[in-house]
Amino acid sequence: MNRILVTRQQTGLFTDLANDLVYQQSELKNFIQNEFSLEAFADQIELKQTNYSIETRKVMSSVFDHKYETTAPSKSQKINLELLNKENTFTITTGHQLSLFTGPLYFVIKILHAIKLANELTKKYPDSNFVPVFWMASEDHDFDEINQVNLFNQKFSWNTQQTGAVGRFTLENWSEFIGQIKGLFANHEEAEIHDLISIYDGSNLSEATFRLVNKMFGHYGLLVLDADDRKLKTIFSSVVRKELEDNLSFKAVNETNLNLEQKGIGSQAFAREINIFLLENGSRERIQFENGVYFTDAGTRYSKEEILSYLNSNPEQFSPNVILRPLYQETILPNLCYLGGGGEMAYWLQLKGVFDSYGVPYPLIQVRNSLMLIDEGTSKKMENVGWSTDELFQDIDALKKKYVLENAEELDLSLLRQKQEDLIASCRALVKAVDPNMSGYIEAEMTRLTKQMDTIEQKLIRAEKGKYEKVLKQMDQIRDKLFPNNGLQERNVNFFNFCSDGEIKAHLDKIMDAIDPFEKDFIVLYL
Repeated sequence: MNRILVTRQQTGLFTDLANDLVYQQSELKNFIQNEFSLEAFADQIELKQTNYSIETRKVMSSVFDHKYETTAPSKSQKINLELLNKENTFTITTGHQLSLFTGPLYFVIKILHAIKLANELTKKYPDSNFVPVFWMASEDHDFDEINQVNLFNQKFSWNTQQTGAVGRFTLENWSEFIGQIKGLFANHEEAEIHDLISIYDGSNLSEATFRLVNKMFGHYGLLVLDADDRKLKTIFSSVVRKELEDNLSFKAVNETNLNLEQKGIGSQAFAREINIFLLENGSRERIQFENGVYFTDAGTRYSKEEILSYLNSNPEQFSPNVILRPLYQETILPNLCYLGGGGEMAYWLQLKGVFDSYGVPYPLIQVRNSLMLIDEGTSKKMENVGWSTDELFQDIDALKKKYVLENAEELDLSLLRQKQEDLIASCRALVKAVDPNMSGYIEAEMTRLTKQMDTIEQKLIRAEKGKYEKVLKQMDQIRDKLFPNNGLQERNVNFFNFCSDGEIKAHLDKIMDAIDPFEKDFIVLYL
């Protein structure tokens, strides 16, 4: 296994803002609490310890304990569950939508990153404990974003007409979807994948996802949280009340957005006057306020007294949107750092004012590692075409042209180009000597000549390419494999594509070994 680093800028696949979040958070200091670093955790520990109550810790810990009563926690999970009760225990959190069968590869990468960061902090700060947590975005209602998975060049979908918070979806028609996934590994009947597929079930999508993630990562000590929970929502209800009455987050985000715009940074998330949804009757409807009445698009209407009474009696029916979800997380968890993708971290820059308004510490934020996994077959193709890692990020047409020119014995265009340059130079000299007023005319003609020569060159190269069709096809195969849809592999390909033998743990360990929570560059991993 070979691990090579490439700067994110060199890949050309990340935005300037995402790169700033990785390489120079100091440029964004007005929008965060502390710049991410190993040393910054000392201040963050003190800040969180001062602002996280014993009562909240007890409730939080009891929710985890209750959830893990339904499964057999690993030895490391048992230790972490006990540690959550201690005042010197903190969490490192990442989260994601309930993507089918883990969805894109970065679902797995971000979890392993969180686990490894927690492990590294344990070494640096032995007087504190650090527990990795995966936050299931079970209240998200954009099912179209998660309802399919790409496996071995095939797309598999789960067909359901349910609406609302996806975590509450019952698993109707589930067996058909699972049967298709299971069939892909029929030739490996004794492999780990079959136990994993069998456990991927439950009363709803949240429970199925919990079981899947817990089975995959439980031995590392990861704890999985479904925050769609009455006890946890009760803790957060004071924030919901203020949001309904005072619109604090709307004001804070709009002020921050103006400051971001002055730095040339656009808004990633849209703040509403009330950033709370109502979960009822299989829907997730945003709460609006007009003429003294709270209402939803579904037609439900409440007076102020009625909605506050409903909040007191049914806090689990109130759901934070993208603006308040981070605040909910940091309210109920003793969290120090949240990590995610570049786009995800970008909208956190809009939220510091929200945290300040509600008196909740803003965590350290970190862009997770990004990886490209190169299997043995693809690696051999790279050798065949003479590509190193650097060539992967260069223009494919330029690489093809370079290959043809370097390997075509009879296609040496350098002499032809030299004669062209000599001819142009001679013409310019002659015009200058005879009639300088013709310089405009001759330059136009020389431009036409250059274009004609370019056309001749392209046709000659195209004709020569036919001799190297096999190699050039391999180049296309490499690019399609590593940059599906001309994008990052980790955003398109599912982890289980790299588990064709049906084994899981060994392949997770390979990625785990490659991840470095303090590495900033893009990681290319040859398997």
